[in-house]
Amino acid sequence: MVINFYKQVRECLLAERRLVLMVVIFNEGSSPGRKGFKMAVSEKQMFGTIGGGIMEHKLVEYARSLLKTQHFLPFIKHQIHDKTAPTDQSGMICSGEQTIAFYDLNLSHLATIDAIIQKKNLHIRYTEKGLDLNLHPMINHDWEFVESVTLPNRVYIVGGGHVGLALSEVLARLDFEIYVLDHRENLNTMQANTFAHFQKTVEFEHIDKEIPEGNNVYVVIMSFGYRTDDIIIRRLLGRRFKYIGMMGSQEKIATLKNHLLQDGFSQNQLDAVCWPIGIDIKSESAQEIAISVAAELISVKNKAT
Repeated sequence: MVINFYKQVRECLLAERRLVLMVVIFNEGSSPGRKGFKMAVSEKQMFGTIGGGIMEHKLVEYARSLLKTQHFLPFIKHQIHDKTAPTDQSGMICSGEQTIAFYDLNLSHLATIDAIIQKKNLHIRYTEKGLDLNLHPMINHDWEFVESVTLPNRVYIVGGGHVGLALSEVLARLDFEIYVLDHRENLNTMQANTFAHFQKTVEFEHIDKEIPEGNNVYVVIMSFGYRTDDIIIRRLLGRRFKYIGMMGSQEKIATLKNHLLQDGFSQNQLDAVCWPIGIDIKSESAQEIAISVAAELISVKNKAT
């Protein structure tokens, strides 16, 4: 999400030459704006969020008023979500509080933004001095927030059918790069899938060559049937992924597990797979299954943060 946000910032700067960046650097209690939430406001555009509601509307208008002034130095605004607070009322009543840093970005910041987009594995320090990609632990700041920009979370959906299409649509709104792999050529649901970032027709017998190992890699197996599921899982068991899961009925999964154990795969290898995939919400339609799988992926992703 960080990288995608800064890609939008870059496009906006190239088009309009100046924008106001708002970053939540602190939050407490039930604040709707969490640390790391960001929003960009230019004369013609706005994207991202700092928590929504009347507070966000008010600060967007304030940011737009800043664009009518000369260049300003970074500063912070504290917002308390309580109408009884003596100062810094946000206009919201959800309790909690948050602090937002304001930055005046122009074309001179493109090099920093390009570095954020291209390196994909760094830290951004937000301080009263600006955006800094080099951490200096000996330098004291009046305020700061350090954000980690890590490798993107990649989901490899093995099976480009109706459920794969539905899952792609759900994940496209979340913090995932989506790869869809299938062995069937000219598959209509692959052609209709405008949500995936990458699609490819592959041979499942070599699926392990298409999916890299990594702590940012999520594998979702939902191929056409038992035979292809069997081929795929045998090529991927024992490899290092953040998550691997397979769609299927309890009976199919149990049969497949028994055959794998008989053929020498270990119980530990089988236990690393989430099967049947998804949280149990009694899913029936492709869309419901997609939501249950997406929820499971979010749970795994957020446990590490």
